[in-house]
Amino acid sequence: MTRKLALVTGGLHRVGAAISARLAREGYELALHKRSAAEADPVLADALAETGARSHRFAADLANPAEVDALLPAVIDKFGRVPDLLVNNAALFAEGEWADLSAAALADMMQVNHHAPVMLAKALVAASEGRRPAIVNIVDQRVVHPVPDQVAYSLSKSALWQATATLAVAFGGRARVNAVAPGLTMATDDYSDAQVERLAKRMPLGALPTPAEIADAVAWLARAEAVTGQTIFVDGGAHLAPMARDFVALERD
Repeated sequence: MTRKLALVTGGLHRVGAAISARLAREGYELALHKRSAAEADPVLADALAETGARSHRFAADLANPAEVDALLPAVIDKFGRVPDLLVNNAALFAEGEWADLSAAALADMMQVNHHAPVMLAKALVAASEGRRPAIVNIVDQRVVHPVPDQVAYSLSKSALWQATATLAVAFGGRARVNAVAPGLTMATDDYSDAQVERLAKRMPLGALPTPAEIADAVAWLARAEAVTGQTIFVDGGAHLAPMARDFVALERD
């Protein structure tokens, strides 16, 4: 029996690695996109070793439309078939309030976080020839209650969120398109451990999501044949509690 094939952008690191690891355990072969040469995070390396899932890495700069256009054909050429699942996980992130916004910075953010996912989805559906692939966009819980700290990033993720429903309608029965909206999950060095603990207590569930929980939602949407145009918020309930600033600016030591 042929295993299903998933293309995961940004699939080697952080939350992307957790998603890829979960899909390996779900029986998928993996086309793992990266921007440049890099090793897989341990959670993914362990899953690949454990499952023996076939995988291959594909380098592409999503800021370059030509490289976006070349990504899916490269995957099809390597695996000999069209992916059954596309996870648009890769993202560009930057701080910046409205006064810092420039047309060039906004264009760069929109290219990576909105245009590239949409064009990959279009290419996948066009190549699927009667099969119905699943597409899962990774957005952000802040699409519901925006904050002023990362204006360009927030605009691009909001655009991808709206694209999820729009493409679900446009593709109709040719593809299912859904989204997962994480909250703060893997804190960077900008956060202290104590700050993260205090932030978790502010969530309606009193806890932050884990990468594995985000991967659970992606895996469920991948097989939920009656679901399209939906967004699952995996955020500890953060989208229910509007905040004045981004998490990194709250509960500081």
